[in-house]
Amino acid sequence: MIRSRALALLLAPLVLSVPACGPSGLSRADAAQGDTVTFAPNWAFPNGSMSPVVAEKGMVVTTDRVASEVGAEILRRGGNAVDAAVATHFALAVVNPEAGNIGGGGFMVVRMANGTTASLDFREAAPMAATANMFLDAAGNVTDRSLMGHLASGVPGSVAGMWEAHKRFGTLPWADLVQPAVNLAEGIVVHERLANSLRSNADKIGRFHETARIFLPNNRPPRVGDRLVQTDLANTFRRIAADGMAGFYGGRTAELIEAEMRRGNGLITREDLARYRAVWRDPLRFGYRGHEVISMPPPSSGGVTMAEMLNILEGYDLRSMGYLSPEHVHVFAEAARRAYADRNAYLADPDFVPQPTQRMISDEYAAERRATIALDRATPSPQVAPGLGAPPREGTHTTHYSIVDEAGNAVAVTTTINSLYGSLVTIEGAGIVMNNEMDDFTAKPGVPNQFGLVQGAANAVAPGKRMLSAMTPTIVLDPRGRVLLVTGTPGGATIITSIAQIVSNVVDFRMDVTTATAAPRLHHQHLPDSLRYENDGLSAATAARLRAMGHALAEREGYQGDVQSIIVLPNGYQSAIADPRRGGAAVAVGEVRRVVQ
Repeated sequence: MIRSRALALLLAPLVLSVPACGPSGLSRADAAQGDTVTFAPNWAFPNGSMSPVVAEKGMVVTTDRVASEVGAEILRRGGNAVDAAVATHFALAVVNPEAGNIGGGGFMVVRMANGTTASLDFREAAPMAATANMFLDAAGNVTDRSLMGHLASGVPGSVAGMWEAHKRFGTLPWADLVQPAVNLAEGIVVHERLANSLRSNADKIGRFHETARIFLPNNRPPRVGDRLVQTDLANTFRRIAADGMAGFYGGRTAELIEAEMRRGNGLITREDLARYRAVWRDPLRFGYRGHEVISMPPPSSGGVTMAEMLNILEGYDLRSMGYLSPEHVHVFAEAARRAYADRNAYLADPDFVPQPTQRMISDEYAAERRATIALDRATPSPQVAPGLGAPPREGTHTTHYSIVDEAGNAVAVTTTINSLYGSLVTIEGAGIVMNNEMDDFTAKPGVPNQFGLVQGAANAVAPGKRMLSAMTPTIVLDPRGRVLLVTGTPGGATIITSIAQIVSNVVDFRMDVTTATAAPRLHHQHLPDSLRYENDGLSAATAARLRAMGHALAEREGYQGDVQSIIVLPNGYQSAIADPRRGGAAVAVGEVRRVVQ
């Protein structure tokens, strides 16, 4: 049934259908649309230009329409949000190979209808043969070996993560959740987004024979309407369906991964695969203007850094400043500057480095950092040091999906292979596109990684260690303890600032899901000392005022992130939209309003 629906969806024309909606289904969020918020005059996504999908019985929103439909079909068949997350994750590995994966890792935040809250770390880990200086040349300079090729890959965590989530919270049979990915890998009709991705990255893909063989058949990227077959990946999914986690970390799949690593002088062995485990960690929780925000703790830096930012901002009346006014943008940039300075110095794998998490997310620490912000001028980043003293020493391409089911269970998952198509290595015989997450370690303190992050020794490479991440899957509860917002995004270093803005948009400015998603985004990460904003995202007058305050502005040529959010309305209906910056789709179960993106 799933296969026929997903394949039919690939072939079917898009039809826009907007059934009538009763006002009771749209009360809180839709009433807030446009509430005192205006965007810059030339902004690409004007306020009111989009409508959300609204559902009564569940919602799945991802960066790919087919993956969203697969997850929604699991909900229709009686699965819960975690079941749908597992099926969606594996479907994305087939239809969105630039980021969806089983050769990478990620993080999951869960809020069950009974109040159980959990966070799952299935981040990649360094192989046991990894060393702190493995990406330096003889002169001590950083090489590109952490970015491309076999040495760039950490031990994948995705299959272990999905297995662990299903074991704890799943209800449908495991094999039923993997089967849609098998069917899709046997052959999909290439849609526009996949065709564009493969065409844009064809030169990179062509550097590695097995990757080119699969994704550039006949020595060219597939066109829209072509059929893309991933036979080896289908067989890998069959082993995973039959044997669970052991179908990836042992047996034939592990043999193929080890053989590929040996051919390319990589480090991952069958022993590395056998020792890998996904880890349940205590969710990071903090309050923001009467709401509770639930996100990931280290080795994700997302939750801690976002908490510090929002705690600093809680001391200002952002709403009275006006949305994206010079004053609003200024305090946002200053909060981000300080939070990233701390992030880059202190945060790392908590199993290797003591973490100052509780101090960093405390209101007292936020007040200390806020006191150093001048309201009339920017603070140069070289003058903003980490605020907790000397850092401890040792003893992004990404995608996100959000799901809420009829019972009220909510799941936010961000997963990655780091760069587009990861390390560009595909495991021969297994069809697995491998990550290049080793670049998220600090190759050399003080030297930026591919995202420009200047990180410290706490995040140095070590055997078995998990590299620091910016992924920020997040669930926000309203003042009555009900799920209000489920959100997350890809974007490397910009993930944290994007999600902090989504939370603030909803809580401070009372935006509905479409306005919060469409709003222009900002980013500051301490170093380089640059306040970046999306193309035409700020008015000329605001930009001029910020420059006069001392901010170094950089206008992006394109956009920031690919946010996938769901807002739960007071009557329990789910309202969602896929980020228009990259496409994707929100797919409803028991839809009240349908908008096909």
